[in-house]
Amino acid sequence: MRIVSLLPSATEIVCFLGLRNALVGRSHECDFPPDVVDVPVMTFSTIGATGPDGQVNPELTSAEIDALVSQQLRDGQSLYGLYTDRLAAAQPDLILTQALCDVCAVSYDTVRSAVRDLSCAWQGSAQVISLEPTDIEGIFQTILVVGELTNTLALARKKVQALRDRIDRVRASLSDAERRPTVAALEWLDPPFAPGHWVPEQIEIAGGTPVLGRKGQPSFRCTWDDVISSKAEWVIGMPCGFDLQGSAREVSNASANLRHLPAAQHNQVYAVDATSYFSRPGPRIVDGVEVLAGLLHPRLWPSPRPDQAAAVPLTVAQQPIAPR
Repeated sequence: MRIVSLLPSATEIVCFLGLRNALVGRSHECDFPPDVVDVPVMTFSTIGATGPDGQVNPELTSAEIDALVSQQLRDGQSLYGLYTDRLAAAQPDLILTQALCDVCAVSYDTVRSAVRDLSCAWQGSAQVISLEPTDIEGIFQTILVVGELTNTLALARKKVQALRDRIDRVRASLSDAERRPTVAALEWLDPPFAPGHWVPEQIEIAGGTPVLGRKGQPSFRCTWDDVISSKAEWVIGMPCGFDLQGSAREVSNASANLRHLPAAQHNQVYAVDATSYFSRPGPRIVDGVEVLAGLLHPRLWPSPRPDQAAAVPLTVAQQPIAPR
């Protein structure tokens, strides 16, 4: 089987199921596991928000990225392009994409249209599958779907059960927690975005009480007044597409707004590697649960590694970010 994955979470799932050698194409943002960098790239950013390595362009501020994305969507334009010549050359049997998020990956309709137009370029026809998880159970089901499509269902079931067991161990370990602290997770910081889909669920499993966002629903733009009104005891910065270093920078830039929260007064403002453990609906979402459990309840669960999460000292002399 020849597989093209056009979103990072699907690439992780394919490799999770031992199918790395079947991967003949990936998106420009697919970077895990590390050896997928040798796989031909099929997509590109149309607005320059990411570099050739798929990482967020450090020369752009969060506000600039948000403005570019918003304008592109208002104009009815896609944020991603597809190298159709490379797709034809890859001759895939299976293409994995998504229609869940307009800012996450090349659209399902774009891929379907390309496959239809290029159907004569290779023998047979490619099956295009859209993966649409909105919660943790949906992520597990996605792994099973990929397993069924690739004749690795038995392994997928075993792997999913191992992920479920890890979540059960977190729940059991935190059953004696004296309290569930309030947590404001932020999926963007300029402007602020409340978390959605699986992130509030990750917080709940990790022994916290999410005070922003809606479980199973998309993330949404909020205001700094909303964040401050939450009176959160913990702030977790997890801007979509940012690694730990980038997340820490974004949280630090928002210091003047975050300093009003109890979290700041108790030095409980943290940044995490969002790209690895929170933004992508793949197997490492369970790692994200464990990261949060270690932050919120270090007496009951091992603290996260230094490359997973870091406290962010707030620079209170900065001016607040202007309302948008």
